[in-house]
Amino acid sequence: MMEIRYSKAAIRFLSKLDKKSVTRIRTAIQGLTQQPPIGDIKQMQGFADQRKRLRVGTWRVIFRYDTDGIIDVLLVLDIGNRGDIYK
Repeated sequence: MMEIRYSKAAIRFLSKLDKKSVTRIRTAIQGLTQQPPIGDIKQMQGFADQRKRLRVGTWRVIFRYDTDGIIDVLLVLDIGNRGDIYK
């Protein structure tokens, strides 16, 4: 079992979206907890903490995997539009 943790920026972005979009993004994030992860995932370059991005339509979810003791944790660092997330 994997725990999912959201950053404040990710929660703020989700709170501004409509319910249908939030459901679509959260379903895609749930797919990241599967073995192997489900979705359009790519490794991000230039970061030492092994960040990855998940493409969900025109949105991008920036995340990384971590461990908190014996619990595996999925940290959702940021969510944003395709053109704005990488700035």
